[in-house]
This record gives sequence, structure tokens and C-alpha cells, in this order.
Amino acid sequence: MPNLLEQLRQYTVVVADTGDMEAMEQFHPQDATTNPSLITAAAQMPHYQPIVDSVLMDARNELGEGASDQAIANLAFQRLAIAFGKKILQIVPGRVSTEVDARLSYDTEATIAQARSIIAQYDAAGVGRNRVLIKIASTWEGIRAAEVLEKEDIHCNLTLLFGLHQAIAAAEAGATLISPFVGRILDWYKKDTGKDYQGADDPGVQSVTRIYNYLKKFGYKTVVMGASFRNIGEIRELAGCDLLTISPQLLAELESTEGDLPRKLDPAKATAMQIERIVVDKAAFDRMHLADRMATDKLKEGIEGFSAALVKLETLLAKRLAELESRTPAAA
Repeated sequence: MPNLLEQLRQYTVVVADTGDMEAMEQFHPQDATTNPSLITAAAQMPHYQPIVDSVLMDARNELGEGASDQAIANLAFQRLAIAFGKKILQIVPGRVSTEVDARLSYDTEATIAQARSIIAQYDAAGVGRNRVLIKIASTWEGIRAAEVLEKEDIHCNLTLLFGLHQAIAAAEAGATLISPFVGRILDWYKKDTGKDYQGADDPGVQSVTRIYNYLKKFGYKTVVMGASFRNIGEIRELAGCDLLTISPQLLAELESTEGDLPRKLDPAKATAMQIERIVVDKAAFDRMHLADRMATDKLKEGIEGFSAALVKLETLLAKRLAELESRTPAAA
């Protein structure tokens, strides 16, 4: 019998949720997605140090000798994500997601500007836009930025998505892809209720299932990529979702596990469901978001976490730059 990973691939596009390119080479995902925490972890791995050093020195040369280490580190982290993205695209046949600075999550214009900068760098490297997704947090402001970018042929992945209101707003904006989180929703409910959840009772599984069925029912082009898994039980319950982004640890567990993996999510079944259509303008978005304590808490926490990871990365880069400069002989 085929293992669970082989069966999952019959229904779902498998995406690697990692910045570790060796893991991508091992599991052969179609796409790959990274976030600031993953990039920070990868940047500290010794075998990626040449990439980090190259990006740092290029940033220093671009800004000039008078630039502070902090300014150089700030530019370098943006370039580092793209450098990793280009390396990843040499491994995966599909797309890579590159994230806009999470500290811009409530600033539509700044998000648009950085997304355009990211895609311009991929354009300059000869990477087609069909191979890049710009990752943006699913705030109302982020969704509005995605609406503008999609019209410019800049494809977006709306991340940190925890509620149906975020999914509908993103789909209405024409986002290419949304990443509803599973494990972080489970974490919140376990902490809030003190209960454990398994299988189809998992609140994260239920959230993604509801989002998937809604979007398929009403024929949105936006595809759904379940993310943030805590165990393979969650993955089994979402077999058939358009895409699932999975950590190397859980990919390995799926690959080593045999058993039947029936399809759980199916667009044909969703189309036949009785689902009420919801209009999500800003007032409705704000109302639904405030009414959903979990979504409110996890979106705020996610943005703060990614922002903190960026600060950590910038600090690491500034330290590494100082080390490199101390080894560089002064000009005579």
C-alpha cells in the first residue's frame, strides 16, 4: 500500500513549510513557503553562511561605507529572503512564497511598495511572476494591498488567516492563495478550554474545512492552503484541500506511515452544500473579527511573533556584518 504522503499527493499539492533546502531536496514538494522565523533559523545554519555573507556584503556596498550596520542589516534581511527564494526555486518545480515585513501589516501603501520591490528583484533575476507568491498578513489593510497587487500580476498569499471573514475578504479581493492556520487555532482552543481535540473535532480542521467549502461553493478562484500543523491527524482530515504546507518532520511521518487516506475535502461535494453567502465589507470584517476572540488573539500574536523574528534576524545580521568587517583589511 502506498504511504500516506504518496496518497495525499493524489488529492493535494504538497508544500514544504521550511527554509531548509536539504529538506526540500529530500521530500520533493511542489511549492515551498517560508516565514521570518524559518528564514532566521536557516540563516544560522553553517552551510547557508555563504549566502548570508554574500547578501550582507552586497547590501553594504549598495548603501555605502557611511551606512550603519543596522541599516545594512535591514536591507539585507529583505534581500536574504529573496536569495533563499531563488535557491528554493532551483529545487521546487512550482512557487515560493516570500513575505512582506510583518511590521507593515496595518499599512496598505507600505505593503504594496515592499511587494513591488520584492517582485522587481525576482523580475531582475529572471524569475517569472508565476513562480512567486507575496506573503501578506490577513489584516483588512493587507487584503486591500493584495487587491491592488493582484491587478498588477503580482500574486499574493494571504497568511495568518484564522477566520471565515478573513478568507471571504481575501477571496473577494482576488487573492491567488490563502493560508488558513490549523495548529495555531488548535493551540488557542486547548488553552482556552483545557480540552484536547482529535480528528474532525479539531477546531483548526473545522475552520479550514468551513473556509474550503465556502470558497468552492461560490466559485472563487482563490485556492486554499492549510498551514501550521501539529500532527498528521490534522493533515489526514484535510486530504483534498487545494494545498497543504507541511513541516519536514510531519512530511517524514507521513512518508513512513502506511494506511488508507480517503479524500475528505472535495469541490464537487462543496458545490452541493447549503451555505449562506456572507457579504464582508470593512464594517462586517471588523465586527466579525472582534466577535471571534481566537482570530483576534492569533492574528495579533502572529504579527507580533513574525515582527520579533525579523528584529532577531536583523540583530544577527548586524552582528555578522561586524564580524566580516573586522576581518576586512582597511584600505591603505
